[in-house]
Amino acid sequence: MIDEKQKEISIVVPLFNEEENVEKLHAEILQVCRNNHYLFEIIFVDDGSTDETFERSKTLSPLKIIRLRKNFGQTAAFDAGIKSAKYNYIITMDGDCQNDPNDIPLLITTLEKNRLDVVSGWREKRKDTLTKRFISRGAHTFRRFLIKDHIHDSGCSLKIYKKECFDGLSLYGEMHRFIPALLMGSGYQVGETVVNHRPRHKGVSKYNWKRAIKGIVDMMSIAFWHKFASRPLHFLGGLGLLLIFLGFSTGAVTVYNFLTGQGMSETAWPLLTVFFFLAGVQFFVSGLIIDVLLRNHYETTQNQVYSIKEIWQNNASENK
Repeated sequence: MIDEKQKEISIVVPLFNEEENVEKLHAEILQVCRNNHYLFEIIFVDDGSTDETFERSKTLSPLKIIRLRKNFGQTAAFDAGIKSAKYNYIITMDGDCQNDPNDIPLLITTLEKNRLDVVSGWREKRKDTLTKRFISRGAHTFRRFLIKDHIHDSGCSLKIYKKECFDGLSLYGEMHRFIPALLMGSGYQVGETVVNHRPRHKGVSKYNWKRAIKGIVDMMSIAFWHKFASRPLHFLGGLGLLLIFLGFSTGAVTVYNFLTGQGMSETAWPLLTVFFFLAGVQFFVSGLIIDVLLRNHYETTQNQVYSIKEIWQNNASENK
């Protein structure tokens, strides 16, 4: 059943050198929110822009601007904006005008109609360059092999979340595109819907091979945590026990060879026995240590990896 009450939404947009796009994007978001009578806030996160992004954004209203001290990356920018959001529905989108704000009502409807916690946009007909599509396609194939979250387009920033999804969620690296996978692993209900994708309005794309490689590394990390987040001892301890078992097996062969008269210096079995046994003990003990560290980590406040320079808020004509 769709909730007919007035929708309360926070729209979070990270920006890095998007001076030519901020006015257009803000106007489009504002029009959608007013046409649908939303109670809303727009949050721009200036991720260390070196152009006039911040200055041009200050002329817009209503708007909250979170200005980071330097370029910390899109994940950090999303995290800063999300933590500042005050409404129950949080919508994220890119600042290059390729995501279409007119899809916001569709995201809300899909979330409520299907009783989901997260809805991810799916850019079925992408308007990117051939190089960007090639990199994204390769990363997507690798991601689905590792994570198996059945999301067609994890790289699409246009998403809607219930605010509760971010309680205790730590974001770092290039993990913003894997938030649905992380939440799915925690039991949240995740869905997707096809959204519009437009050619870049102005400016230059910030996506490159460097970001793709970082994303793949984070993807492998998520694949590990997907299975062993709560108890890494299950992985490291299991591997350690396997190596210890191999150590005992090669040790048995070593003893047999010794009893049949073969010299210890004539075979590699003794060295293999020592190697497997010591490596197994090391993995097992490492698993125990990491288990203890994780328990302490979960019980303490997590530090953010970015620094906020200032917060600018212009509430003139808010929600009018």
